[in-house]
Amino acid sequence: MRHPKRFAHLLPLLALACSLLAVTGVSGRETPTAELERLGVSTERLARLDAALAGYVARGELPGVVVQVNRAGETIYLGAHGWRDIENQVPMSADTLFRIASQTKAIIAVGTLSLQEEGRLLIGDPVADYLPEFSETTVAVPREDGGYDVVPAHRPITIRDLLMHTSGVGYGYGPAADRWAEAGIQGWYFADREEPIRETVRRMAELPFEAQPGEAWVYGYNTDILGALVEVVSGQPLDEFLRERVFEPLGMHDTHFYLPPAKAERLATVYGMGDDGQLFRAPDESHMTGQGEYVDGPRQSFSGGAGLLSTAHDYARFLEMLRNGGELEGARVLAPNTVRLMTVDHLPGTTIFPWRAGMGIGLGFRVRLDVGGEGVPSTQGEFGWGGAYHSVYWVDPAEQLVVTYFTQVIPSGDLDDHDKLRVLIYQALVAPPR
Repeated sequence: MRHPKRFAHLLPLLALACSLLAVTGVSGRETPTAELERLGVSTERLARLDAALAGYVARGELPGVVVQVNRAGETIYLGAHGWRDIENQVPMSADTLFRIASQTKAIIAVGTLSLQEEGRLLIGDPVADYLPEFSETTVAVPREDGGYDVVPAHRPITIRDLLMHTSGVGYGYGPAADRWAEAGIQGWYFADREEPIRETVRRMAELPFEAQPGEAWVYGYNTDILGALVEVVSGQPLDEFLRERVFEPLGMHDTHFYLPPAKAERLATVYGMGDDGQLFRAPDESHMTGQGEYVDGPRQSFSGGAGLLSTAHDYARFLEMLRNGGELEGARVLAPNTVRLMTVDHLPGTTIFPWRAGMGIGLGFRVRLDVGGEGVPSTQGEFGWGGAYHSVYWVDPAEQLVVTYFTQVIPSGDLDDHDKLRVLIYQALVAPPR
């Protein structure tokens, strides 16, 4: 059991916060037992989730979390536990804003597929049809002496490669890391850049990639490249495109690349888990963990791979749209057939997806193929992903379930909260909704 020494004096306050801030139901109102029973949820069993999350905070393993769980389109659990800022004793609240990092990728995938629906692109198209600098890409091939050779790509990178992370483009730490470092393009954080994403991607195309297109699953700048492609195809800056196509139709009023100053105080503080198992406050001056760039930064680079900030409420609305076949409350973003296309395995019969145990890869998501693959509750067809700050989400169509879990911990060490979250949600589902 971890008890960070530097926060020991706060543990009584943490425990008190857990009891005061644990919320079940919409907007802090407790969901009536009869409603939960109608939705096939055991009130007694659902309370175990409160206790578990409160325990992580009380033990100093998590600073604070916000969790929203929907079933059949209705919120069965909304919990805000712990602290937005431990040192200043600012409690976590349901409207806290989080850096959602790679959870941005699903939103860009939806935007890309909306352009296919309009006939403005096909995901089988070469990226070079829209970003000409990708017409002749190269790959760095390691040599035994520690160096590398640069060879031409065997085939063009397609939009579908970008959606599946099979383009061979990493985060700049592959065999040609020296070239990527010299170009100043490494890592997934873009908020501090004074260069528009289109220009960064233009320079990126000149660098050697990590693998041949289609021959490996390489997690990297794929979705940032997609964001630049969306700007070119739509003729709009990425933030404007997403606001018109996704955020405004779905009522996602708290989802931004950069925060309006009036919302700055709602941004959660970032913490990390040290090798000693102790929670520590991340340095404010760090680009990845500080508050500054999201409020006072250059506001130039819209990272489609990891740039958005959002709330549990907003992201749950996005996921409900997907669960509902592309539509939410009369606002249609995608057609049902497009959502089905995005949430099936696009790499059947291959072994290049590293989390292959029970998983496949769709267009913007990982997809559950085998319930027994990981030994945690789920159903076939569930899809989701997560973010670098230890957030996670999934949609389970069979159980009519949407789960959004936000915290801000990087690195997160060996925390087991994601699996515990999954177990405690599914064990509370005792019947189909009626």
